[in-house]
Amino acid sequence: MGQEQARTYPPRPEWLPAAHVPSLSQYERLYQRSVEDPHAFWGDIAKQFYWKTPHTGPFLNYNFDVTKGKVFIEWMKGATTNICYNVLDRNINEKKLGDKIAFYWEGNEPGDSMKITYSELLHKVCQFANVLRSQGVKKEDRVSIYMPMILELVVAMLACARIGALHTVVFAGFSADSLCERIIDGGCCLLITADAFYRGDKLISLKQIADEALQKCKDKGCPLKKCIVVKHLGREEIAVAGTCSKSPPLKRVCQDVQIPWTPGRDMWWHELMSGASTDCEPEWCDSEDKLFILYTSGSTGKPKGVLHTVGGYMLYAATSFKYVFDYQPEDVYWCTADIGWITGHSYITYGPLANGATSVIFEGVPTYPDVGRMWSIVDKYKVTKFYTAPTAIRLLMKYGEEPVRKHSRKSLKVLGSVGEPINPEAWLWYYRVVGEERCPIVDTFWQTETGGHMLTPLPGATPLKPGSATFPFFGVVPAILNESGEELEGEAEGYLVFKQPWPGIMRTLYGNHSHFEATYFKKFPGYYVTGDGCRRDRDGYYWITGRMDDMLNISGHLLSTSEVESALLEHPAVSESAVVSHPHSLKGECLYCFVTLRVGYEFTKSLEDELKKQVRDKIGPIATPDYIQYAPGLPKTRSGKITRRILRKIARNDHDLGDMSTLADPGIVDQLFNNRCNTGQ
Repeated sequence: MGQEQARTYPPRPEWLPAAHVPSLSQYERLYQRSVEDPHAFWGDIAKQFYWKTPHTGPFLNYNFDVTKGKVFIEWMKGATTNICYNVLDRNINEKKLGDKIAFYWEGNEPGDSMKITYSELLHKVCQFANVLRSQGVKKEDRVSIYMPMILELVVAMLACARIGALHTVVFAGFSADSLCERIIDGGCCLLITADAFYRGDKLISLKQIADEALQKCKDKGCPLKKCIVVKHLGREEIAVAGTCSKSPPLKRVCQDVQIPWTPGRDMWWHELMSGASTDCEPEWCDSEDKLFILYTSGSTGKPKGVLHTVGGYMLYAATSFKYVFDYQPEDVYWCTADIGWITGHSYITYGPLANGATSVIFEGVPTYPDVGRMWSIVDKYKVTKFYTAPTAIRLLMKYGEEPVRKHSRKSLKVLGSVGEPINPEAWLWYYRVVGEERCPIVDTFWQTETGGHMLTPLPGATPLKPGSATFPFFGVVPAILNESGEELEGEAEGYLVFKQPWPGIMRTLYGNHSHFEATYFKKFPGYYVTGDGCRRDRDGYYWITGRMDDMLNISGHLLSTSEVESALLEHPAVSESAVVSHPHSLKGECLYCFVTLRVGYEFTKSLEDELKKQVRDKIGPIATPDYIQYAPGLPKTRSGKITRRILRKIARNDHDLGDMSTLADPGIVDQLFNNRCNTGQ
């Protein structure tokens, strides 16, 4: 590791007076209380929210040990509340935030924008909740949402929560097969979608894809009888949520798109909303009632329906947002994730709204119409807290510093990273170029299953190490286990597990509790198993080393793929890298590396030798790659995660790829097969 990467970056003194947690010692005191007396710690936080009925039984009840019976987690069971009421009505009635902007919406095209206040949002949510009730949707029904990043997506989620129905959001980049599979698995009674939208310069005919999915559902004997459609293209014809800016004619409103329509099943959103009341009494739900299902990829390729419940998720999303981003009332916060992922659920919808925050929702992509788009949005809305993925950071690094530096970014105070471990090179570029060495970086580790941040710095308290997720969040008790399930102390590397529940933990996999127990609790009874590898250094900092199925055992040496990827990324020619294992007759496994090059570089034998030497020099001879393949691109999900399961198949020349419906660009797979190294397979 280079000298700069080995540096520790302490909190800046100007941060400390206003920070919620202004020192490491205060973090440690709060942390100890949160794990030793969770009732008192979370009970105090719960008092900030509205409960129709307070809890009377045990504050926390759980079993993590499959050998002692069924795995279960219950926080404040018996208390009743409503999360929609808490994020809207409570902010308006108690905090008098009705006129505060809840969301700025920035469309795909520059200049296409809207905004909506907390009062306006509540009115729209109540209207749509009444629409859902008029369509027969009731408590515990499941509603599928397949929408672009528009304000109606948030309205639909909160309307479901208001009446006690479960929303299951499907990312609008998923295929008809993926949507169909999720509708059927969730037993959904209604689909909410939109006509079409632009992503960059690409038109996505969303309703056509939705219709294909609904036909597939029908063919499988699960017909869906109701579909509500937002008129997103052609919005100038109808009244919209919030206040639409006066912008010139845009491609979004001019495109003539043919919308397939099934009378009797399909209904326009705006027509249903036009006569709906803006008053809607919430459904009061038990703290342990179901809130939403969100599907996440499984190692087999079949999605898993992660189930979160009302009370604990609300506490955890709200608290982690407040402390990790050090939220202050004057902040303007922007998370670039899609709401189709857990990051968008916890840190666009529920967490920010629970704190009365003003957020930005962005429909477009970082490179359209130019590679400075993100920074122009930061300047436009004076964004103070910014949360994005390492994939986006590395993408923008390819274009150099000039597109960043031509924008001010003076409003920025905190930079966040989410989705995968951030390599130190990207961390330093983010810190120096984007944040100009004045913005702490909160590198957050968590999962769909955890509901919120698990390992993360706090901006005013934690000295930062580039590439480290640092320390556990409140209520989280991590441990590192070896293959035998023994806890490792001090400096160690192995399986990352958690020893006790936090409020935001998933409760089950929808309709498949046995798979929930087998996936997360069977390997090491008594622990929640993340599936990730982790290293703890001599200072107690945690470093995520990647999925344990991406760990390699080379001649008896355990090696993390992310460590090799970081070494490759230090070479100036490399913009992205991905490393998987390949069978080896002597070593058991060896390294097979995929590299994408920066503009202006060519993949040659000389460059390949340089890269092998770089890894050898950075890590040691044992880590020298056997194979390095040029990759014009990497197979990624729509959220930007590299699909290493498919890369392992390519490395082994195995064409049995399983489900590829979640890939952003399936065509890249054939190119990679054509370019693969000669391994004798």
